[in-house]
Amino acid sequence: MNVRLIFKILGYILVVEAGALLLPLALALYCGEAAWLSFVLVAALCAVLGFSLTRLHPGRRYMMQGRDGYLSVAVAWLGLSVFGALPYVISGAIPHYVDALFETISGLTTTGATILTDIESLPRSVLFWRAETQWMGGMGVLVMFLALMPRLGDGAIHLMRAESPGPIKSKLVPKVGQTAKILYGIYMGLTLGETVALRVAGMSWYEALTHAFTTLATGGFSVRNASIAAYESNAVVWIITVFTFLAGANFALMYAALRGQWRQVLRSEELRLYVLLLVAAVGLVWLDLSVRAGVPAGQGFTDASFQVVTIMTTTGYSTRDFALWPTLSRMILTALMFVGACAGSTAGGIKVSRLLIHIKTLRRDLGRVIHPRHLSVITMDGEVVDEGVVASCHSFLVAYLLVLVAGTLVVSFDNLGFEASLTASMTCIGNVGPALGVLGPTGNFSILSIASKLVLALEMLMGRLELLPILVLLNPATWRDR
Repeated sequence: MNVRLIFKILGYILVVEAGALLLPLALALYCGEAAWLSFVLVAALCAVLGFSLTRLHPGRRYMMQGRDGYLSVAVAWLGLSVFGALPYVISGAIPHYVDALFETISGLTTTGATILTDIESLPRSVLFWRAETQWMGGMGVLVMFLALMPRLGDGAIHLMRAESPGPIKSKLVPKVGQTAKILYGIYMGLTLGETVALRVAGMSWYEALTHAFTTLATGGFSVRNASIAAYESNAVVWIITVFTFLAGANFALMYAALRGQWRQVLRSEELRLYVLLLVAAVGLVWLDLSVRAGVPAGQGFTDASFQVVTIMTTTGYSTRDFALWPTLSRMILTALMFVGACAGSTAGGIKVSRLLIHIKTLRRDLGRVIHPRHLSVITMDGEVVDEGVVASCHSFLVAYLLVLVAGTLVVSFDNLGFEASLTASMTCIGNVGPALGVLGPTGNFSILSIASKLVLALEMLMGRLELLPILVLLNPATWRDR
């Protein structure tokens, strides 16, 4: 294990964070807000510590290994969270550090769960930083680092694999740095497109940009207490629905579409199942709202489309309190929290690709019961899936469920009820945002104990990094060189 290389990468990440803090600093100065001092202090701290760490020499073993990649990602995200919480505390927006840490991790992991009770009372610069953390975490801070400073050579692929979501990870082009630039190019293009669309729909530039940040990151933080419902605009709702759907799709397929490779896009089994699940869920929720809740057809379709898309993509915006919807609708939304969207997107959950692999594995095992000597392989998009990938999908699901149950048990000590405890753990490990019960769309997580907040914050990190980097960090064997 190359500890110096790991901390050198942490140094670069802190420098990136210092640069990101300059945007809310500029906004605070423009608006005449006292919060500017907190951004100056934290940016200076990150810059000094970051530049100091970048001067570490990694020694002869400069090439990054797989274990180094996982540890670098885990350490970098923890470092970002620890320092990213400081502007909230220093500015007084969130006085207690644990609450600030929870809010920061919720932002960076694009979860969207919040402890804030009056969002609109906070300075605009603080809310901008809150939205910016989601945008940074959406595509991945390490991917941003590789796009800006691709200096790790071939070992950089370990960073991208450790941070990028999904069971099957590959480069779009031969060079990792160029792949990172392509991903961030698409990401920024979509962000700019949504910002302009929301501005045309009636939002201010500030509101349009912050909501574009949190939409493309599938984060769900809003600058309004009532979230998207505050705008009372179907145009805003449908713009966010469309861009949220795009954010939940595989960015590699978007790159293929931009290159005119539509055959590759259309043959994607994951994309087809993603669309099928969304259409089926929207139809069922729309029918349930119309029949059981008496919602008018037009409004019911809008509400169902928006809420299904934002929940499955783990964005977590809300226009209605879906915790009060009929039982079938709530069960569908809860199931979608678990599934998530596509691999290679900014969404959380177990991912549609893993669901596909589990379904195909089940079908193969059933076939083996009938024909014990029959040999078959799992394929995706016409290509054979390595058995190691299949096994890792099963291991991931087991670990995911164990962490989910453990988190539920911890939260249950707060005695908020079964529904709230289970969905709080589910929404955090799936990076969704709102839960059900008292932690639903109109509630917040401020009522939880410190222990529950810390455990749920850890679940958010584990969910965003798909368990392995954090589990590797916590494994004592990791720290023993052989």
